[in-house]
Amino acid sequence: MKICFSTKVVAGAALALSMASSFAVAAGGEGPVIPRKSWTFAGVPYVTKGGYFDNNQLQRGFLVYKEVCSSCHGMKRLSFRNLSEKGGPEFPEESVKSLAATYQIVDGPNDQGKMFKRPARLSDRIPEPFSNEMEARSANNGALPPDFSVIAKARSNDVERPFYMVPGAMLRDIFTGYQEGGADYIYALLTGYEKAPANVKLGDGMHYNAVYPGHQIAMAQPLSDGQVKYTDGSPATLSQYAEDITAFLAWAGDPKLEERKRTGILAIFYLLITTVLLYFAKKRVWSQIPH
Repeated sequence: MKICFSTKVVAGAALALSMASSFAVAAGGEGPVIPRKSWTFAGVPYVTKGGYFDNNQLQRGFLVYKEVCSSCHGMKRLSFRNLSEKGGPEFPEESVKSLAATYQIVDGPNDQGKMFKRPARLSDRIPEPFSNEMEARSANNGALPPDFSVIAKARSNDVERPFYMVPGAMLRDIFTGYQEGGADYIYALLTGYEKAPANVKLGDGMHYNAVYPGHQIAMAQPLSDGQVKYTDGSPATLSQYAEDITAFLAWAGDPKLEERKRTGILAIFYLLITTVLLYFAKKRVWSQIPH
């Protein structure tokens, strides 16, 4: 007996299972529900309106990082030249050179065998704010600020659900192309600071966050309205700052996203055309052979 499952049946089952799992989590109250935001870099090029980074948003996000986050969080996997490359913030190269020159890089040894400092160049990595882990912990009440280079890839929008509902959720994400779990989590974290409930006792130096696991986080609320001045007319609000820095971190973790998605969709089209040609070639070849 031959059994066939159509794409519509599989997609319908995935959607039904994922909706059931979401309802179960919301009803059971097993954790905060992180909403999925609409990002420009979500979706598939040529098929949806997304799949690209907004250069203006990335530039604003870098500004937020530089003025607010860079005093604690490094980006050791990001070079200055990346800020001017296509598919990223695309700052003018001369502006990036001027920015790099404001940093001092330890280089060497020189002809005398000694290390020395020099202005950074485009090829240099963005310097970290601390010399070592102990210095970072000492400046942050014992907490170690994570590096921001790939944090959007290292985090995810995980939802606790029964094991039998996991396949449905996975299928839904596959069919919808959902890859923005880290971005959704970071945005929710940055906007999730609240006053601690009366029944919650915070530890020394800890702050209440509705999204962070355990709800106690060492980092104080980093963003607030009017903290960073935008020159392009964008609102200077906490939510806008959170969106912009999140988009910038998503780009830093996947700077070739646009190229990767374009290549992927073109590869799919190529395989589809090849499949059709192979089908007709098979029909023509085997039509000459008597059965």
